[in-house]
Amino acid sequence: MCEPLGEPTSRRTMLGAMAASAAAAVAVPLLGAESAAANTGSLTSGTGLNLTLLGTNGGPPPLATRYGISSALTVNGRTYVIDCGRGAVTQYLRAGLSMPSLAGIFLTHLHADHIVDYYSFPLLSAGASGAQGFQKPIEVYGPGPAGIASTVAGAAGPVPGTVEMTRLAGQAYAASPTFFMTEHAGIDPATLLNVHDVLPPSGAGASATNSAPAMAPFTVMENDDVKVTAVLVPHGAVFPAYAYRFDTDHGSVVFSGDTAPTPNIVSLAAHADVLVHEALYPAGLASLGLPQALIDHITSTHTDVARLGRIAAESDAGTLVATHLGPGQQSAVSDATWRHLLRDSARRADFGRSMLLGADLLQLPVRPRGSRGN
Repeated sequence: MCEPLGEPTSRRTMLGAMAASAAAAVAVPLLGAESAAANTGSLTSGTGLNLTLLGTNGGPPPLATRYGISSALTVNGRTYVIDCGRGAVTQYLRAGLSMPSLAGIFLTHLHADHIVDYYSFPLLSAGASGAQGFQKPIEVYGPGPAGIASTVAGAAGPVPGTVEMTRLAGQAYAASPTFFMTEHAGIDPATLLNVHDVLPPSGAGASATNSAPAMAPFTVMENDDVKVTAVLVPHGAVFPAYAYRFDTDHGSVVFSGDTAPTPNIVSLAAHADVLVHEALYPAGLASLGLPQALIDHITSTHTDVARLGRIAAESDAGTLVATHLGPGQQSAVSDATWRHLLRDSARRADFGRSMLLGADLLQLPVRPRGSRGN
């Protein structure tokens, strides 16, 4: 984890003003490859803050109609990817995002549906020419070691954190870059990753048996464009699991990651312009014919969509965007049903701002609250 840095005056001033102002975000769905292609380069040039949902499916089983969970935040032409679910690389390009603009990757936790496409970014793009690749190292932040032993046959030893996982991925895929480099047609993907294990701050009282104690947000990374803070969130046996907040001079966006309801999200998302939060509809799970024990586990480790209005209201968020939809099958829960559930949740909590249903390749330009019409 990087040491906290001093907060630039412009961002500190902006954060102070955000609490008393109103939200402004416009959703723009990109429905096909042609729409995305027409947008190429528009997000990664100039200044500003833009959110793109690359994939919105909740859970490891692949779907034909939704890509795996992944989001991208573009700040002043630099892009940060949050989680790398199935198809994240493909969706990144379909959204019109530039590979050379990729500045960092943040992993909320190490479940397969959040990391399966992580190493694909450097493995497929490292050293490629032009817009197809990136030639300078990117920063990667993800959970550190869990502090428990692996139960996987053939993979004895401690469960790896992000740094060790990346090293092992490089070892597993060593054949491809070795062959390319032998023919002077590539570079070692690992040389383009500067990987950091994000560790809970000392004194937080966190452990694998108490995965999300009440805590204040702590700094993970800061540069000229963005400050990233995090809190631990409860997600069953997973430890550590994080939610991340990105604060910029152009607005603030929070990503819940996978989490059961927790006051830590409310603390992290206080007065945020956009809160991107996972959503679960338990009745939809029941319609899939899943065993009751599995349904009980899923509902205990995720957040019921009915609670999102209250979370948004308690956070004083400007806009809530529901993603990591569970179940993601439209045959089980239609988009119309999701929107109805979100409206009901907002009404019951007396939350009068926007609640949006996430969709693959949905784009939201974000501005600081109170800037509309300026």
